[in-house]
Amino acid sequence: MKTVKVRAPTRIDLGGGWTDVPPYCDNEGGFVCNVAIDRYATATLSANGEVGATSSADAPLMQAAFRRAGIAGVRGSLENDFPLGAGLGGSSAASAALLGAFAAWRDEPWDHCRIAEEGRRIEVEELGVAGGRQDHYASTHGGALALTFSSTVDVRRIALSAETRADFERRSLLLYTGESRISGGNITEVLRAYADREPRVVNSLARMRTLAEEICASLEDGDLDSVGALVGEHWRHQRALHPAIPTPLIDEIVSRAYANGALGSKAMGASGGGCVLVISAENSVERVRAAIAPLGTIVPFRIDTEGLARCD
Repeated sequence: MKTVKVRAPTRIDLGGGWTDVPPYCDNEGGFVCNVAIDRYATATLSANGEVGATSSADAPLMQAAFRRAGIAGVRGSLENDFPLGAGLGGSSAASAALLGAFAAWRDEPWDHCRIAEEGRRIEVEELGVAGGRQDHYASTHGGALALTFSSTVDVRRIALSAETRADFERRSLLLYTGESRISGGNITEVLRAYADREPRVVNSLARMRTLAEEICASLEDGDLDSVGALVGEHWRHQRALHPAIPTPLIDEIVSRAYANGALGSKAMGASGGGCVLVISAENSVERVRAAIAPLGTIVPFRIDTEGLARCD
């Protein structure tokens, strides 16, 4: 029986998130630095059967993707090896995996940018989810990316040396808070404040975009100390966008991390919960880990360099 299985990675957003969301990126130009990680959404297609998902949260996405693809008589399933609502771009990884599987089922070559854009259209047009594009490109392309957003999207892969990659994986801790996220509401409110030209939001978004560019340069240079400090500054501006973005638990994680030798911390995605990234100094990784581990669940990861990949 014919079976196709495709996986797509999630991502860590280091800087520039929110600037990839219209109308900001259309008006001002957005820039995001992110890194794909080996926490995957995996789509499986097989002949005959029903559409199914391991989580009820995935069901609307699967149904919308199948409906738009016009595929019938095919069983589809979706599995995740990351916490839902973690702020890691999980829904975008799921749509990328599904769309990649549809193309593979039809023996069509992958157009990574087209899959990224169709995944976003499904979320916006079918599910009414406000958001940007960075997650979709991380899931399709993999690796460390410098993404420029305007009326089009420019994708540049950041060259990481083996030493920088290993250093980033060793010194970065990803902690899942267990709190649910309210990203849709957060995004809508921030966009309203931007449209009203509230200085707090306009100025924070502009600085976050610049910081993302600086993070990219430091990452490419292998300067993890600088990356950590820039990520920490980014969080100060990110949390200023809306009162629901930080939570008491996230603030406690960040505080403990700094007290034990972290260089920078930030919540992932639109926040309000989800995961927190902590980048430690060279000699403080284990001390930071011990300090923050009681506050959540450490999510181990490695950098994914493939993006979309068949695994059948």
